[in-house]
Amino acid sequence: MVGKQDTWIYWLDEVTKDQSDLVGRKCANLGDMTRAGFRVPQGFALSLEAYKRFLETSGAQDQIHKYLASFKADAQDLSDLSKWQEASDALRAIVESMPMPADMGQTISSYYRDLSRRCVTDHCPVATRSAGATSHPGQYETFLHVRGEAEVLRHIIRVWASTFNQRSLVARARANLPLDADPIGVAVLQMVNARAAGVLFTLNPANGDRSKIAIGANWGLGESVVSGSVTPDEWMVDKVVLEINKRTVVPKPQMYVVVSAGGREEVAMCEVPPDRQCIPCLSDEEIIELARISKEIERHYGTPQDIEWAVDAERVFPDNIFILQARPESAWRDRPKVSLLADSDTPARQVLSYLVNIKA
Repeated sequence: MVGKQDTWIYWLDEVTKDQSDLVGRKCANLGDMTRAGFRVPQGFALSLEAYKRFLETSGAQDQIHKYLASFKADAQDLSDLSKWQEASDALRAIVESMPMPADMGQTISSYYRDLSRRCVTDHCPVATRSAGATSHPGQYETFLHVRGEAEVLRHIIRVWASTFNQRSLVARARANLPLDADPIGVAVLQMVNARAAGVLFTLNPANGDRSKIAIGANWGLGESVVSGSVTPDEWMVDKVVLEINKRTVVPKPQMYVVVSAGGREEVAMCEVPPDRQCIPCLSDEEIIELARISKEIERHYGTPQDIEWAVDAERVFPDNIFILQARPESAWRDRPKVSLLADSDTPARQVLSYLVNIKA
């Protein structure tokens, strides 16, 4: 990055895990995993500086200040969510009405064209994902299967505008933080044509047992699992020997897929074909490979992980498994570790603890 002219945009392999303040935690982790050799979709990152530069250069910041000057809010107003929704609608409309400044648009378009060439795909479909400097799962918006230079620019702006959603405005007001901006990074990532996708935890989320890996999956894109809109298939894998201990296959009537509508492609919830609804959406070898990769990611970061992943429909195993995001597991992170054997520090317990953490 030495001598880099545009210090607000980076290829993922140019950033490291220590640069959350530069490009946001999601981008920093994706960059770090790319550099470490994990299979991550190709892409680039817009820094927090890009957010600030857009608001200032486009004129959005002036209009935001003008609106907020007339927006009267006190502590009691925090309970009046309709007022905050009205403010959110107005502020997001301001941001989304602004065109991308010409120089920024040219640079982003150049990176997008290069990404399409790297992916050997004309107008490569991408996801535009928010990346806060600190972790705020689900607080800002993600847009999937964005295609073409103009649409990429428009959806990056929409991601920035999502920092003015009602939830974010109220959170900043409660914390006595400025309402006029909340700089975030944006990841622009090659879309994985997901046959199946989901989330996994490198521990048992029910009891914190770190000798287990819990995997949840559905057909299609992972948003159905992440959002909780469907009940996924579930597997529990022994982290030591990488064997499936428990499997729960449920009816899966719906999935998110890319569909054509009115000459455009968009992501929509569709019916799963009847012959696939009640069968596992992952093979055993895919489950074990996901467990193996997640174990390596946990060892790389030194703490249990919450991981989003996808299985590409067009690639051959094991090159069809992609990691879309990894972050520290939060529910059990600060709790005492669950004992694998007895509470005493016995030799057997030491051996088992070692086996949990060695490379598979």
